[in-house]
Amino acid sequence: MTDRLKGRRVAILATDGFEESELFTPLEVLKGAGASVDVVSLRPGTIQGFDHLKPGKTHAVDATLENADSQAYDALVLPGGANNPDRLRIEETALDFVRGFDGAGKPMGVICHAPWILINAGIAEGKTLTSYKTIRQDLANAGAKVIDQDVVVDGHLITSRGPDDLPAFCERLVEMIAGEDPPASVPE
Repeated sequence: MTDRLKGRRVAILATDGFEESELFTPLEVLKGAGASVDVVSLRPGTIQGFDHLKPGKTHAVDATLENADSQAYDALVLPGGANNPDRLRIEETALDFVRGFDGAGKPMGVICHAPWILINAGIAEGKTLTSYKTIRQDLANAGAKVIDQDVVVDGHLITSRGPDDLPAFCERLVEMIAGEDPPASVPE
């Protein structure tokens, strides 16, 4: 445990269908680095995670979008799984929450299928991103430059492809939230 993120607040936006490892791993890493982390969702209660296609662990919701304010947080994590971002990308309150982080230039860690949310929020165009392989064409169609590598950083956006990339994703996420200056990963 370190204090690299002491005093920092991070929101993880998720709903039913999140990829279990893509929520729990960043949550544990961020808390281990000293951050306060809230799981924000569409409704109160618990949300259902999945281990690929099999129902997995649930997680309690700390705040609903109705009561959450992007200004109260220092960073945002958008876990994937196919169902989670597919549900969130059609919810205007979720898109507004994400736009709040983007407009403020706050770090946003986005993994797997979660870049779908960036597309619907109007954030993907002109950015260099990565994602799970099945949505790369969607990103390209939205005007993003798509690269197949474990972590891509473009400004305040950190994207990764999936669960295998979590170690590199979490490392870069902590560095960015801590205000450290890692080398850029977007090719010149």
